[in-house]
Amino acid sequence: MQLLARRPPLIGSWRDHILRRPDLQRVLLRLPLVGALVRRKSRTVFDLLAGFTYSQVLLASVELGLLERLSQSGPLSLRVIADFCGLSQARAELLLEAGASLDLFSKLRDGRWSLATSGAVIAASPAMLALVRHHRAFYEDLADPVALLRASKPDTKMRAVWAYVDGRGSAHGLSAEQVAGYSDLMEASQPLVAEEVVSTIDFSPFRCVLDVGGGTGAFLSALARRAPHLDLKLFDVPAVADLARARLLARGLPGVQVAGGDFFVDPLPPGADLISLVRVLYDHPDQWVLRLLQRIRAYLATQGGTLLIAEPMSGLPGAQPVGAAYFGLYLMAMGGGRARSPEQLRSLLKEAGFGQVHAVRSRLPIQTGLLLASCKAT
Repeated sequence: MQLLARRPPLIGSWRDHILRRPDLQRVLLRLPLVGALVRRKSRTVFDLLAGFTYSQVLLASVELGLLERLSQSGPLSLRVIADFCGLSQARAELLLEAGASLDLFSKLRDGRWSLATSGAVIAASPAMLALVRHHRAFYEDLADPVALLRASKPDTKMRAVWAYVDGRGSAHGLSAEQVAGYSDLMEASQPLVAEEVVSTIDFSPFRCVLDVGGGTGAFLSALARRAPHLDLKLFDVPAVADLARARLLARGLPGVQVAGGDFFVDPLPPGADLISLVRVLYDHPDQWVLRLLQRIRAYLATQGGTLLIAEPMSGLPGAQPVGAAYFGLYLMAMGGGRARSPEQLRSLLKEAGFGQVHAVRSRLPIQTGLLLASCKAT
């Protein structure tokens, strides 16, 4: 029985046997159904090799302003596109054909070029355009992935962008210049998550929401439109809080109470029966996440309340590569935390003293997973 238990699974053994036999592969390719499966798997494997070039085609198209130009003007000739991009017609055509293979561009019968479906989606989203431009720093950090994996504290461009990950206790020392870049990026990309959260969670039972690590208020702005009965409060590092006050006022939301401080150390503004952590926990290692959860649990225990966690999570069906591969490397380059599965977050919540914890099904798991954790008054 022990010998049988140690044998590899039957399917794995069959697969490995086939991969060692080119003659058998040629036979299988001639079979209609099996051949289609083999060809599809070959494409998947090649995409692993070629994926970096795909992302660079997208980056070039965004940085040249081509997606936005075609979105505004409609179809253009190759000559006009080449002149706009400052490229020779041959190089412009190379970029367009590469983008067409990725559903960014489409060549019309009259020879002009327009946006394809994916290109139109990206061009219409300021959040997506901002994220693509931001990824130049990430791509540079990934130029030597082995060095990145081996470094205990990598000196990366991503760490410079996300200034607050360089150590706790420094939140009060962050300058406006240090927080401006990542705050703008978060504000641009937050609507992708905020709209999903406010359209999925029922906020009617709550009276006051405190958004911890709330940035410049993009989530609370969306929540104010959806649930105007709520009192809203925001807490972030002092330099970000200053930005939040100005931007919330510009959005016509002077009633949002904004406070600055370090949420690992300083008291949280009182009075909330729902605390939200939107894209916060995955920036930090487990020991700091546990510390924050314990502080929030103690806060809510005085009157009872609920914690909402909304962030990319690993292991969600349909979003596994995003949580494990993308955010795994992204957060490592940041020097901060990691994407956690709902089960891992549930374990940390239980350790922090929360009672019931349940997942809320997200319609867009590639963007965010959702958890609600309750705390009874003690």
